[in-house]
Formats: sequence, C-alpha cells, structure tokens
Amino acid sequence: MASISKILRRRLWRTICSLAGGLTTTGAWPTEPGGKVVVANHASHADTAALLAAIPAKDGPVFAAAADYWFDVWWRRALITGLAGGLAVHRGEHGGYAELLAAARPALAAGRTVVIYPEGTRSTDGSVAEFHSGAVRLARDCKVPVIPVAVLGTGDVLAKHGAFRATPMEVRFGAPVDPASVEADELRSIVVSLLAEHPVRVRRSPVWRAVRRLTDVPQGVIFGCAWGFAEAVSWPIMAEMALVFVGVAEPRRIPAMAAAITAGSVSGVLLTATLAKRGVRAPAPLTTPAMYAAAARHLEAGPVGIWHQALGGIPVKVYARVAGEAGLPMGRLAAATLAERGARMAACAAGIMVAEHPARPIVRRLYGSYLVVMGSAFAVGLRRVVRAWDRPA
Repeated sequence: MASISKILRRRLWRTICSLAGGLTTTGAWPTEPGGKVVVANHASHADTAALLAAIPAKDGPVFAAAADYWFDVWWRRALITGLAGGLAVHRGEHGGYAELLAAARPALAAGRTVVIYPEGTRSTDGSVAEFHSGAVRLARDCKVPVIPVAVLGTGDVLAKHGAFRATPMEVRFGAPVDPASVEADELRSIVVSLLAEHPVRVRRSPVWRAVRRLTDVPQGVIFGCAWGFAEAVSWPIMAEMALVFVGVAEPRRIPAMAAAITAGSVSGVLLTATLAKRGVRAPAPLTTPAMYAAAARHLEAGPVGIWHQALGGIPVKVYARVAGEAGLPMGRLAAATLAERGARMAACAAGIMVAEHPARPIVRRLYGSYLVVMGSAFAVGLRRVVRAWDRPA
C-alpha cells in the first residue's frame, strides 16, 4: 500500500503536468507486486515529472541522483527525496554500474520502481540515442522485470536549453520484458516502436466540445447576435462575456461572433430606445438610479455621449432607455452605438485572443472549471460595479 507521501507526490506532479499542458497515460501498468526497472527515452527534464505522475504511487518510483551533490546538503536532500524520489548513487572508483547496483538493489527488493534513462543524456532533436546496458544488467542482477516506456511531448514542454511551453504530454507503458531474454538495443527498438504508434493523444473536455459547437456557423452568429440584443434590452450579463464563455472555445470564430454581438447590441439599443420613447420600460435588473442620472448627463451632448459607456461600467441598456426618453434621433443613436460597441467589442476580442493562446491547452482540457472560474470572477466584478453605482443620484 502506498504511503501518504507517495500519494501526495504523485498528485502534486499530476497537477503540475495538468497545468503544463496535460498528461495522458496509455498502456497497462503491470499489477504484479515487486520491484521493476523502467527504461524510457529522455528528451527533457519534464520526463521525470511525467513519469512521477504516471507510475502508480504504490510502486514508489525512484530516480538515480548523484549523492555527492543532491544528498550533501539537507535542503537539496529534502527536495530530491520529497519531490522527485531521488535515489542516492555514490560516484566513486568502483565504476558507474557498481554504484547504481548498490543504490538500486535495496529499493527494488522493497518493491519500488527504479527509473533509468539508458541514453544517458537528453535528446535535442527528438531522436532516441543508443541505450547503455546498465538497466538490463540491473534488472538481471536483481531478478525484476523491465518495463519499456515511451514519453512523448515533454521535449516541447521543456526542451533542452529551451523555454517552458504548455504542450500535451503522454506516457505509454509497454509490456513487461524478461531481462534474461533481451538486450539493450532490443529495448531501444521497443521504446522507439511505442513512440511511433501515433501522435500525442490530446485530452479535450466534453464541456469544451459542447460549447465549441455553439461557435459553428450559423449558430455562432445567431447566438452572438441574440446575446448582444438581449443584453441591450434586459439581460444583465454584459455582451463581452459571450466571447469569454463561448468564443474562447474556438478563437478563430471570435471575430465573427464579436461582429454578430455588435449587430445584436445595436438592434437592442434601438428597440429599447423606441420602447422608452413610447413610455414602455423593459425590465433592467442590476441597474441603479445613479446609473440613469450619469447616462442622462453624458447624453446631454447628444448620442455621441454613449461613448462614456465604454469604460464607465453602466450597461448600454441604461443609455438606450435615457436616449429614448430624451427623444434623441434614432439614426444618430444607431451610428454612435455602432461605433462605440464595435470599438469596445473589437478591443475585447483582440485581448481575449491574445490572452487565450498560452492557456489554450489548459482551457480545452478543463473547460468546465474555466467556466466556473470566469463566472465567479464576473459575478464578483458585477457586484462591485453595482455597489459602486448604488448611491444617491
């Protein structure tokens, strides 16, 4: 049974991998108890994170680490053992393999999994270099199976001498191999075959798939137009949130949706103004008398006063009602609204498209959580805006 520390460590690395682009695990990890030697390709420091997240906690994966560096100072020792499952290997005159065997034998005897990168160094171009024989020798001497594993995508997440980039990753487990019947070059062939099976599997949230369908043409245009129209008449959620909630699911369609929202908003403003001119007031939740007083002051200069709406936090329906009650010309009101709403929507669309790009892998996998976070943030912001305007006019 896995200890609490092993479980917490695996959950920590699974969380980190999720934030770094997502991790998919394929293939069957052997359920038989006992020690195991894992051999994997090595393209990045992120390989270790991915394997710590993928290998079951009960098998307690450990990684060889130089004892004279990682274990000579208490804080480095705590870091390598607590976070990465470091296995202290003393480098000395007996040679690399003898020291590895001395360090790994107790761990394997205790039923733990020893991870080895037989290439000896990270690849810079994605190719798999020649495998050294130490892993096979270790498995033979300790009489444990070898598990070939392919790690994909980590070279893109954190390339050697490169910068971090959020990219999907995958760990593929191969079938256990009897070390007595295999050589290092055969293990390399198995790992290469695992790598070549198919591209990295990309996990997508079912919520994202459902929301993305709303952006398809023509429903995306209809949806945007309806949202913009409703917000300009009565709907209390600002028009730009349609892009935040729905448009992000397919950024390429944000410009078309933004244009549709703008068209719908202009139509809604004209309807609200026309109704108000005739003494009919549509329900306007979450608006205050102070908002109407401010809109009236802004519109004293004519329809151009609606430009104050862009940054003032007052819903556009408030300006529409005040404009109608003041009898402002509908043609000029339509032109001013189109310019103001179009500019605001274009700026919002551009900002969302820029901000969305680096977070795309995370958002598409965790779209449900994304909607909860964005919805909560909007609710808090809206409450603050309403409270700020909830004062005597």
